[in-house]
Amino acid sequence: MMTEAQRQLTSVDRLVVNLDQALRTLFGRPLVTERPNPADRCEESELPESQRDHVARLMRINHTGEVCAQALYQGQALTARREEVKRSMERSAAEENDHLDWCEQRVEELGGRLSVLNPLWYAGSFALGAAAGLAGDKWSLGFVAETEKQVEGHLDEHLAQVPESDCRTRAILEQMKEDEIRHGQTAKAHGGVELPAPVKTAMKLMSKVMTTSVYRL
Repeated sequence: MMTEAQRQLTSVDRLVVNLDQALRTLFGRPLVTERPNPADRCEESELPESQRDHVARLMRINHTGEVCAQALYQGQALTARREEVKRSMERSAAEENDHLDWCEQRVEELGGRLSVLNPLWYAGSFALGAAAGLAGDKWSLGFVAETEKQVEGHLDEHLAQVPESDCRTRAILEQMKEDEIRHGQTAKAHGGVELPAPVKTAMKLMSKVMTTSVYRL
């Protein structure tokens, strides 16, 4: 008898799985991997209230970024043509779930709150990911590689703003950066191509809108 793991998922199955993933991402606890939270090896640090609020807002931005990443990967996996590409997207999405969970925990520890704009950004990112997948696997993977490259730069900017004494936040951001670099390299190894310059520019502009709005809301 064919097990559930061996059964090929239909289009309807995949839509149900993606709906479940969306609800977990936005309103529940994401399904994480076996990895521990890197902040667990650090003690909490004493930060001035203004600095604590700023770091909480930065981590809120990172949380929303992971909401977007989750939606992008799910949209791309839904429309990917090659099975190995789907599996690669799904593993990367699982690791992005780790980031999502770690960021949410850190925001809570710092006394912050998550962005009210998350459902909007999830919907837009899912549609964008699905469209990239429909364009073909090489473009979809190229989109992943460019996204991860831009996220790496974004994380460097945040690390420059987080105090050296805040070991818990820095440990999370450093592990996220390491993972994003690997996800980008994996996408290229599977055949991702360089995106046209106008597409890269549009992605940067959208990222700027997201970070500015989420810092406030």
